Amino acid sequence: MSLSHTAAEYMLSDALLPEPSSSRAKGLRLELPSDRVLKFIAVGLPLFLVSLAFAREFSAGSQISCFSPSNFTGKQSAYADTACWDSLLHHGFDAEGRAVTKSLWALKVFPYSLLVVAVLMYLPYLLWRYAASPALHSDLLFIIDELDKSYNRSVRLVQHMRKVQQASDDPEQFWEEYERARQERYFEFPLLERYLARKQHSHSLVIIYLLRNLLLLLFLAATCLYLVFLHLNIFFQDEFSCSIKTGLLQDEPHVPPLIPCKLVFFSVFQLISLTVGGVYVLLMPVVVYSALQLCQWDKGLLSVYEMLPAFDLLSRKMLTCPVNDLNVILLFLRANISELTSFSRLNAVSALREASAEKQDIDTVVDFMTLLAGLEATKPKHQACMPLGNGEAIACCQDL
Repeated sequence: MSLSHTAAEYMLSDALLPEPSSSRAKGLRLELPSDRVLKFIAVGLPLFLVSLAFAREFSAGSQISCFSPSNFTGKQSAYADTACWDSLLHHGFDAEGRAVTKSLWALKVFPYSLLVVAVLMYLPYLLWRYAASPALHSDLLFIIDELDKSYNRSVRLVQHMRKVQQASDDPEQFWEEYERARQERYFEFPLLERYLARKQHSHSLVIIYLLRNLLLLLFLAATCLYLVFLHLNIFFQDEFSCSIKTGLLQDEPHVPPLIPCKLVFFSVFQLISLTVGGVYVLLMPVVVYSALQLCQWDKGLLSVYEMLPAFDLLSRKMLTCPVNDLNVILLFLRANISELTSFSRLNAVSALREASAEKQDIDTVVDFMTLLAGLEATKPKHQACMPLGNGEAIACCQDL
């Protein structure tokens, strides 16, 4: 065997991808990077701020300070603080001088309401995890395996073509069979192509993905409205008048009907609410952007895999509406590009094709491998020979 044939065989054997490991199924990412950041901020921020609020409450002690009369004992002052904190009712007068009361209980339950907000923000991701992730995991695992296998099939096909070409006595017949195989699409892989085409007409994943983003957007907007309501109605009421003529002090004649009180934690809750509201307002355009990713195809990924024959036909069909399961799968393929071993190989081949002076000779990875293996991508040209004279020499002219 000649040195060139040996080098071609080594080159083709090195081009084969290794068998996928069992850890691939565990390493698939079932969330897009933008969705993971959204979940981390939307769920983690209120939990973090609530933990700070509770830590301050436990360390600072009483959350209210009431100005009891000077004749109160220490126990009476402590009782007044406890009674006002339990009731949190502001006693005042309207414009006509009538007595009115206003409940400030929303301030007491504010830390717990942020816990409810964190749970609500996590619900859309639970929906995605249990309603869409199992099917998406199966789709990604199958498609990634088939894409890598399709690349390996192309390399093995060129290896077989080399053996057939070396064993063939008539090069003309070999290239005629090669051209006929291309025309009859023997080099394509219909299982992968049909599976992806079927996903283009399916909408279960895209509906769940849009529903998740819609729920997340709804919960973000509802939280912001809730915080606006608190600021307009309660978060400017750091001082209030409390009635302590209840319980043990109800029959005491020297107890005034109202005493002024001040909320110690008021500024902390204001800062927490402004932080959560501001961050959630900034997150809403990110949620909208994540949903709008489905309005266009990932042409970068597709252009690379057009080197595989199975993608050639499918890319011509991607002129319809991109809001379907196939586009969702392509987004997650991009997120799992590290698990797609054939991508880097095909990306290099695609770059070489763009730099090639004869782009028409490199349509698929099969054509590229045939060139690397020393095979021409087109049928060799005929040669016509004729004697020059006296039988001394023969001139051969190529048919152009």
